[in-house]
Amino acid sequence: MKEKPFVIGDPPYRPDWKEYQSRLRRIADSRRRSRRIFRYLPIGVLIVAIMGYLTLNRTAVPVSERSNALVRILDQVQTVRTGTAAVPPPPTVTTLNKKEIQLLLEQKPIINLKTRQIQVDREGQNLRMTTSLVPSLQQFALSKLNTATSRHIGIVIMSPSTGRILAMVGFDKTNPLANPCVEAIFPAASIFKIVTAAAAIEKCDMTAGSRLSFTGGKHTLYKSQLKDVSGRHTQKITLRDSFAQSVNAVFGKLGASYLGKSAIEDTAERFGFNQAFNFDMPVSPSEIVVLDEPFQLAEVASGFNRTTLISPLHAAMIASAILNEGKMIEPSIIDQVSDPSGRILYEYTSEILSQPLSARSSRIMEELMSETIDSGTGRKAFRGYTKDSVLSKLDLGGKTGTIDNHSHDVRYDWFVGFGSDKHAEETIVASVVVAHEKYIGVRAGQYARMLIREYFNQYFIARENNARGKKVKQES
Repeated sequence: MKEKPFVIGDPPYRPDWKEYQSRLRRIADSRRRSRRIFRYLPIGVLIVAIMGYLTLNRTAVPVSERSNALVRILDQVQTVRTGTAAVPPPPTVTTLNKKEIQLLLEQKPIINLKTRQIQVDREGQNLRMTTSLVPSLQQFALSKLNTATSRHIGIVIMSPSTGRILAMVGFDKTNPLANPCVEAIFPAASIFKIVTAAAAIEKCDMTAGSRLSFTGGKHTLYKSQLKDVSGRHTQKITLRDSFAQSVNAVFGKLGASYLGKSAIEDTAERFGFNQAFNFDMPVSPSEIVVLDEPFQLAEVASGFNRTTLISPLHAAMIASAILNEGKMIEPSIIDQVSDPSGRILYEYTSEILSQPLSARSSRIMEELMSETIDSGTGRKAFRGYTKDSVLSKLDLGGKTGTIDNHSHDVRYDWFVGFGSDKHAEETIVASVVVAHEKYIGVRAGQYARMLIREYFNQYFIARENNARGKKVKQES
């Protein structure tokens, strides 16, 4: 209804109730429109100004900065609309690298852990590290340690395809805080035959069935045994059997007469000797000295010396290359690091360090290592495995090695090998060294057998439970 004009002298105009309500609505609508204009005007001006700036500087301003500017615009829009500051995104944290992980682990060395997680301090922040260790396997290994007759024990269980350490257990009578698993203080002994055999396959085109000759005893090494003679006392043997039985004379001749200094040195370095590699904790490099002198070459190639030194971790890496088509993977024991808010600061990704041998050669090497368990020096430790409920389901292989120290009061005992599920791709590598003192306690091969069996026992149980769960779910 249209209002009548007010004239001086007329009585005051009083609209009826409907007209009064209509006027109130018009006033309220007008006020809302005014508030909306004044509320969004600064936002429009701000957006136009920023977008104009970015358009004019498109070629000069990096994309990341333009994105950050847009985020700031949206934050300011939120502030203007709500009257409160928007919650800022968490600050960007520089990703930790292996060197920084090493520095953090100096606070808390990883040795004989019983859980997967550890806490470390970094600039006042309590960081959580998640390891790759399998706690049940780790605790099993610790429960089986026989330290009464040993000076050192080092045990490493590793996934060859990822480099992840599944168990790391050590004992050092001379220094209880040391971790012998990462110390290259142990003579490699006959496990160096892995490197020599790989070199013979790669550089001399040998196969498992290649025939070689030797004279004298299998486990001795004299200069006379290096002569290439043929007589009534000459024995013929395949590369497969000489590796399985660890015949020093054959491997001495391989080094002195077939390979020579450059081939041995080159293959050893490609396998990581005299090389530093990244790990989550400091690892002393394995050492080898190769001279251009026939008998020294024979000693090195057969492992019949105390100057070629290696750590259990590095020995596991060498065996892993055999199981990983010749590729050596960088090892890792830290899967992840996160801060108190749960932000991930570090996450492990596997990295190939080198390829010391071809896939073809790795398959031949796997055959040689399998023969060691079936008919060679590893047969005793794995006796009866074909009738074992767990081990009978696996392909097994390995290499043994034994040698005394200079004073003959310690006998170093090695086993480096693997277990693989015959019907799946699950594979682990076991590297064990035991430094026996006066009496021989648990042998390295026995430790390896127990741990390979325990790992796959848990693996088969978990796989069976998983399959049963899937079947129940399908039936329901």
